[in-house]
Amino acid sequence: MEQLMKNFFLFLSKNKNLTKMAKKYGLRFGASRFVAGETIEQSVAVIKELNKKGLAVTIDYLGEFVDNEKEANERTDHSIEALNAIGRENLNSQLSLKMTSMGLDISDELVMKNMRRILEAAKKYNIFVTIDMEDFSRCQKTIDIFKQLRAEYDNVGTVLQAYLYRVEGDVEDLNTYHPNLRLVKGAYKESPEVAFPEKKDVDENYKKIIKQHLLNGNYTAIASHDEAIIEYTKQIVKEHNIPNDQFEFQMLYGIRSERQLELVKEGYKMRVYVPFGNDWYGYFMRRLAERPANVAFVLKGMVKK
Repeated sequence: MEQLMKNFFLFLSKNKNLTKMAKKYGLRFGASRFVAGETIEQSVAVIKELNKKGLAVTIDYLGEFVDNEKEANERTDHSIEALNAIGRENLNSQLSLKMTSMGLDISDELVMKNMRRILEAAKKYNIFVTIDMEDFSRCQKTIDIFKQLRAEYDNVGTVLQAYLYRVEGDVEDLNTYHPNLRLVKGAYKESPEVAFPEKKDVDENYKKIIKQHLLNGNYTAIASHDEAIIEYTKQIVKEHNIPNDQFEFQMLYGIRSERQLELVKEGYKMRVYVPFGNDWYGYFMRRLAERPANVAFVLKGMVKK
């Protein structure tokens, strides 16, 4: 049943008509638990509160699969506005983005132009930018563009997904670039030809690449709500005397908030992924797909007065 629900919500996440409807009606139906707001001003208030609690942040202007140059440029402008707000307000925040929002599916020239605009703006404020990994069809292209940008900029990293068979090779291939990588399990529906279908295999592969990247001496963001993965990371860094400033834990806004604060009290760096914007529907559906408890929360919120 859990797998059926996951597939159902992943299917809904790609429905363009529902996406348009969601933009029209705003952050209703429980989405505000996972999305900070529709504007950067609303998000700044959320980030300030998180920072007060000792939590670092990475902010993401939501949106993906842009198919025209005008919208790609507008989304780039919004990301730069977010960077300006972070710098202006002196927030402890980075920026995350999806390159399909910046024109990845339109042309290499467009996405590179927009990525350079963003990274130049981020460099002014010494803000780090993470390129989110999307579905498998865009994996190699994302890595190729990251390599190009990493050769030009120090303030850029990317994401690798543990459920892909290829990921161990990607970790080793990127080691030459001494990259700051966010390591995740992966949230897209992929074919068993390219990704592990069983959770236990994904978990084991995740542990393998966490250890691999840490022992390579590179900065590692472990983005997981899984307590077993968190404890495994603690064990590895203790066994190999890895300093706390070489890694951080990351979790999503609205999920395991109490555990996030506990990790801060334990002396670990904890970063919260805070999305904002009106194109929240696809992100929200993937959060519902991840955990049945999220669905229960939303249904409760819909009937609550």
